Amino acid sequence: MENLKLEATRYTPAISFDCERHVLEINGESYPENIAEFYAPVFSWVEEYLEQLEDQEVMVNMELIYFNSSSSKILLDFFELLEDASSNGKRITVSWIYEEEDEDTQEFGEEFQEDFESLKFNLVQKNS
Repeated sequence: MENLKLEATRYTPAISFDCERHVLEINGESYPENIAEFYAPVFSWVEEYLEQLEDQEVMVNMELIYFNSSSSKILLDFFELLEDASSNGKRITVSWIYEEEDEDTQEFGEEFQEDFESLKFNLVQKNS
């Protein structure tokens, strides 16, 4: 399976999914004009990746500086996809990374963390 790599733009995050190292990273800002169009290939890739995943441990590093309400819904869908895989025995850990002074992003991470039972979800504070 090929790795997925999307460069960040002014409106979209950098996305790097390394299927050999089992590390998925999403960094930057997320407020694309057409959210479904932007994230459709990402979801397709993740679904295919999770299907072929065996017992490897997967690290998902999320460091979003800003995201709009449409992106929030997409993130919820993304975490639900990971939650389903985790419920089926996949070993997945999400690290929600936020800046020390960014209370809004911290609160979003806390809300996401509360929504999932099987998915290991860590809040990681970066020191400025």
